[in-house]
Amino acid sequence: MAKIIDTNREYITTPQASELSGLSKVYLANLLRKGTLEGFQLAREWFIYTDSLEKFLATPRKSGPRGPVGPRKKKQGGQNTTSTNDSDDQ
Repeated sequence: MAKIIDTNREYITTPQASELSGLSKVYLANLLRKGTLEGFQLAREWFIYTDSLEKFLATPRKSGPRGPVGPRKKKQGGQNTTSTNDSDDQ
């Protein structure tokens, strides 16, 4: 299935879009495949319509995970790993 290329719209390559937006080339290509960004692919190179990229960057997005917050809590199933009973010490 051939995709129609709109030559009336400005477009840039994914490396150019990556530099402009601060997003990775892989992430931009995934957005293109999902249809979140508008663009087209010629051979192995993706091209992004600049108006689509600007619209995407202008919309607020949820931030991603920020990494570990602290030590994980251990589950209390079966064995108790911390003893709060001092009667064993006597």
